[in-house]
Amino acid sequence: MEITLDKIDKTTGLIKVKLNADDYQPGVDEKIKDYSKKANLKGFRPGKVPIGLIKQMYGKSIKVEEINKLVSDKLNTYLKETDLLLLGEPMPREEDFETIDFDTQKDFEFTYNIGFAEEFALPVDSKFKIDKHSIKVDDKVIDETVENLQRQFGDTDTAEVSEATDIVYGPLKSADGSIDKEISIDLNETEKAATKKLTGVKLDDEVELDPKKLYTDSHKLHHQLDISHENFDNLKGKVTLTVKGISRQKLAEVNQELFDKTFGEGTVKDEKEFRAKVAESVENNFKNEEERYFEYQLREKLIEKAKINIPDEFLKDWLVKTNDQITPEILKDEYSTYSNELKWSLIRNKIVKEQAFKVENNEVVEEAKELIKQQFGQAGLMGQMEDKLDMFAQNYLQAENGDNYMKVYNQVQNKKVFDFIKDTISIKDKKVTMDEFRKL
Repeated sequence: MEITLDKIDKTTGLIKVKLNADDYQPGVDEKIKDYSKKANLKGFRPGKVPIGLIKQMYGKSIKVEEINKLVSDKLNTYLKETDLLLLGEPMPREEDFETIDFDTQKDFEFTYNIGFAEEFALPVDSKFKIDKHSIKVDDKVIDETVENLQRQFGDTDTAEVSEATDIVYGPLKSADGSIDKEISIDLNETEKAATKKLTGVKLDDEVELDPKKLYTDSHKLHHQLDISHENFDNLKGKVTLTVKGISRQKLAEVNQELFDKTFGEGTVKDEKEFRAKVAESVENNFKNEEERYFEYQLREKLIEKAKINIPDEFLKDWLVKTNDQITPEILKDEYSTYSNELKWSLIRNKIVKEQAFKVENNEVVEEAKELIKQQFGQAGLMGQMEDKLDMFAQNYLQAENGDNYMKVYNQVQNKKVFDFIKDTISIKDKKVTMDEFRKL
């Protein structure tokens, strides 16, 4: 039995598996003997069915089964031992498989198309420079936050005609019917043009809006509609809001009652302390958002600089043939996202291998506990649940047939990779305003 690789170019090749009768016939003969001992056919005593009859009835299927097993085992062993950065899975070359005749052939050759990434250098060193944006918590940001708190803790009234700081709600529909959902739109969060359109409207008015230019935060609407990034990006045309209600917040006064509602009774004594505490909270809240954006930037720049060569046409063909949900049209829209995810996976795996990163079970458990703390903390329940945290973490990690465990395992591994990158490259802190950060 022989297996060879013929490289077509830098990222694709053909694997050929050759075998003859000496490779598969002993296994076939053994299985036929075993069948004859176990077969229960009318007219023959159990275990006394002639081998010739078994060959006649089952010989071909046994031969095919044995050949497929040998080829599969040989191919899998070769793939595990190869140094190639294999992508996707080997695909049988259909024209070769169609000509095989198991009835008459004694020698066989099976050919598979494979794709792999070209070896690449990892651009992670002190010469790699990148800006990390952090938001300046200036008076404008503090003023906006204080006003939001005043609105949050103020009273709510209904209104007949909308103003630029109201909340309007009603069904939002698209012309093709793909969107039909009732939502609330806070005019404090909308783009200027959308705010202008939604100001001065009355109940039952219909307002045509551009879904991609509705909010200053482009992610907000697709979350409200509960659709994916890709489906949101593919939306075409306008949507129509039918106004069914208008809410107006009466701002709470900036006084001790607001201080106590925001930070707890007696924590803040005057407006100066209140604004300082607000600034501190805003900075802490921004840190996660700043870090997420920085890691996104870092990932995209690493992918760009690594210049990873992958077999795009092979992967497109493989994705369509192995996934019923993927059509050529969907692939055209989503392949670049898939390609970037694949390249990042190659970079991450290379770092894990070169740095010999390991993830221990206790690290996975601690990460799971942190995730649970965040959830309970947001719900204000952490104090009551602290003594049950270990149990919750174990229950979570054991659920979903181990998928949760692998999800958290990968999170821990990702943190190790990003920490290594950040410690190795040159990062320059760049202060930006809130508006500048939103545009980024």
